[in-house]
Amino acid sequence: MKKCFDSLLAVLFLFAANFAVASAPYPLEYWALRDVVSNVSISPDGKHMALRKIATKDGDPVIEVYRTDDLNAEPYRVNSSPMEIQSFYWVNDDVIAMRLRQKVRDKIDGFNRGVYEYVLGSVDIKRQKLKKYDQLGADIESILPSRKNKIIFSYLPGGDDSKIRSAFRPRAYYELDLKTGSKKLLMRGKLSIGQIEFDAKGKPWLARGFDIQTGHYVWYVRQRGDKDWREIYRLHEDSFEEFDVVGFDTAQPHVLFMTAHNGNDKVGLWEFDARAGKFGELVYRRNDVDVTGVRRHSNFWSHADSVVAVSYVKDQPRFEYFDPVEEATYTQLDGLIPESHYLRISSRSRDGKSMVVYNLGPRDPGSYYLLHGGRLQKVGSRQPLLEAEALADVRYIEYEARDGRTIPAYLTVPNGEPPYPAIVLPHGGPFVSEVVMYDEWAQLLANNGYLVLQPQYRGSRGRGLEHYTSAFVDGGQGGYKMQDDKDDGMLYLVKQGLAEKDRLAMFGWSYGGYAALVAAAREEQIYQCVIAGAAVTDNNMQVNYYRSRLRGAGRIEQLGMWDDSISPLEQAEKVNVPLLLIHGDVDQRVPPEHAARYRKALDKYGKNYKYVELEGADHFSNTLFYDHQKTLYDSMIAYLSEDCGPEGL
Repeated sequence: MKKCFDSLLAVLFLFAANFAVASAPYPLEYWALRDVVSNVSISPDGKHMALRKIATKDGDPVIEVYRTDDLNAEPYRVNSSPMEIQSFYWVNDDVIAMRLRQKVRDKIDGFNRGVYEYVLGSVDIKRQKLKKYDQLGADIESILPSRKNKIIFSYLPGGDDSKIRSAFRPRAYYELDLKTGSKKLLMRGKLSIGQIEFDAKGKPWLARGFDIQTGHYVWYVRQRGDKDWREIYRLHEDSFEEFDVVGFDTAQPHVLFMTAHNGNDKVGLWEFDARAGKFGELVYRRNDVDVTGVRRHSNFWSHADSVVAVSYVKDQPRFEYFDPVEEATYTQLDGLIPESHYLRISSRSRDGKSMVVYNLGPRDPGSYYLLHGGRLQKVGSRQPLLEAEALADVRYIEYEARDGRTIPAYLTVPNGEPPYPAIVLPHGGPFVSEVVMYDEWAQLLANNGYLVLQPQYRGSRGRGLEHYTSAFVDGGQGGYKMQDDKDDGMLYLVKQGLAEKDRLAMFGWSYGGYAALVAAAREEQIYQCVIAGAAVTDNNMQVNYYRSRLRGAGRIEQLGMWDDSISPLEQAEKVNVPLLLIHGDVDQRVPPEHAARYRKALDKYGKNYKYVELEGADHFSNTLFYDHQKTLYDSMIAYLSEDCGPEGL
């Protein structure tokens, strides 16, 4: 497999001709690469392995298909140009289904309406024939292991301009024959029953809908012998509790597995009796973090609907297994894979003898291994130029905020001796769950000598209902207690002797960029500079993009947060440290007007800032190409070392 990277390495090592000292930072060109190898999976018969590959810094993704008994043989390559391959799945021994995208406009078409459109495609590796299907916005819902060449796809008629939560928006479902291209309507969703899930045989078994009269989200099941959908549960739209069906007991299909609060602060895994319409036994719950979901059996082709473990995240993803064979399999692999951290069997042959194993961790940007014929061999890496020894460890810590709240955090520690210059890197969202296993931005900064703190400030998910809702239920805490959580983390690192008190900065993207702008104007200033990417600068303008579509808990959350929190635009006069602003010119989630308005205000008050615009970049990481990332990283590292405070960071 080594020769697969020859063209890539030949180009890239030109950047590092003098890169001989192991302790020197990697050239920024290394970090700017998009994933070189990804989406590795094995065919159901175990005879072929396919992967998505970007062979050069500005190349298009292709699918390469290898024979598993000879990975050194020339692969069969699939290029969908002018469309770009996003992901793919084996449908049977010879056919691969793909999701493709194409840039169709130069400017965004309003909030959340980007420059790309998505369609499905397929390739028959035996006949070497490529097909594309014409349904825009299609998503693959189910691969049907017992039905050759058939998949189920769905799309959202009329787009997603809806007040209803995305998990409940009515979709249309079709069965698609990948060989003939013909499609058959299975079910057209409606508001009352808008989202359908199908089992491995293609039978609809779960549905979700919304009762517009009462304001309840409603769950339905349809099991063997049922002629119609049967309602099992209602949750009012004002509730912040979670209720999510994540599977069923294959031996007793009426026993569902669900992640739910069920009146508790932390999400647990519960049994739910679909016949009786009520909760059964609590399977697993913790008092420190939420249950995040379940792990399914590693062999999709023979155990597609089987749940084998419950998952949760604290320092890293962890699993409590119900299936001893699956547990033993993962335990054995854990002892074989270098730098093992988070392991996942990404695909497995029908007979169970061959598999692809994926590992991700602080010192592994993402590596794929093939187990075939009793031999385990490395296939490739997302970032093959980054070696484990030069990457940084990630520690899980907890510290106390000034009001006594415990804040969990991840700390990426550079190789070397403390104290270090330090950067706080708040996640976007802000109402998301962050798990730091391998974070490219944190690792890049650590590789350049910076200690990186990623706090799970109040409002972050995964730490219980109260930790999440405390960011907005008693008034929006953006710029207030949420900001204190970040500053208090940096002060904690200084107190612990890990960070230098006069060499602190903040860098964030989206909400994280918003937090960086708030930090730049705080009176009790602890930072030397900030870097704000794709930042919300005007709270009112941002929430007005979707204010009329908000309802229920989402309305309480969003209006409670943004209407009550500090707006950076109104604080521009108070900015007291240098700023670097970065924004994509086709950002659909935080449109470029945010950056334009804020720069105008900074100019009015004569503030010190630099601005970098990423041409053709949207808000999301999968729209950042090599040139975007190279520009971003060059700007960041130069700014930190040269323009951050009096002497740089």
